[in-house]
Amino acid sequence: MTAASKPETIAILGGTGDLGTGLAIRWAKAGHRIVIGSRTLEKAQAAVAALKEISPETPADAMENGAAAAAGDIVVLTVPAEHQLATLGAVRESLKGKILIDVTVPLVPPKVGTVQLPPEGSAGKRAQMLLGEDVMVVTAFQNIAAHLLQQDVTIECDVLVAGNKKAAREKVIELIEQAGMRGWHAGPIENSAAAEALTSILIQINRSGILSHAGIKIVGQEDH
Repeated sequence: MTAASKPETIAILGGTGDLGTGLAIRWAKAGHRIVIGSRTLEKAQAAVAALKEISPETPADAMENGAAAAAGDIVVLTVPAEHQLATLGAVRESLKGKILIDVTVPLVPPKVGTVQLPPEGSAGKRAQMLLGEDVMVVTAFQNIAAHLLQQDVTIECDVLVAGNKKAAREKVIELIEQAGMRGWHAGPIENSAAAEALTSILIQINRSGILSHAGIKIVGQEDH
């Protein structure tokens, strides 16, 4: 935790998968309070129990999605793409004035290795259109090998951060750094399309058998 930052309550909606679990572990270590949300309290409680099996030292509270979204200073959406809009629609009122970190990747089985962006242009843009300008949608983490987040390892992959408000992107980049990675401003929410599309490309690279856990790294000459 940097001197300028303070502990936040981070609500992870759909925190039952590898990505949500991994972020919970890393942000809890950074001193944040974690709330795991799911469609029912029972599912959320089961997710917290599963988290404890992986990381017994990670504290987390279980809540139904609506209560979790209301409790969170920052809300993170980690549900499958097909549940994105329904989940957000159900908690919309609780998101007003907050940052929503949306990690949705619009993969369409069985061709998950083929880029298939939605008609709106990207899942991130779709979320912003649904929620309106009262919610600061920021997209991130689409290119991270999710289960690596659960392990005490250095993750070499950088994170592209898209959203319409620079201050919101700055806050998410701070959280990314606290989770042990480097985040980069990627511009407005429309640019989320690039990160979302890259996921299918990384899947194809992993399928080659040459390497696993493919990711992206931003390189260049630093200006002074």
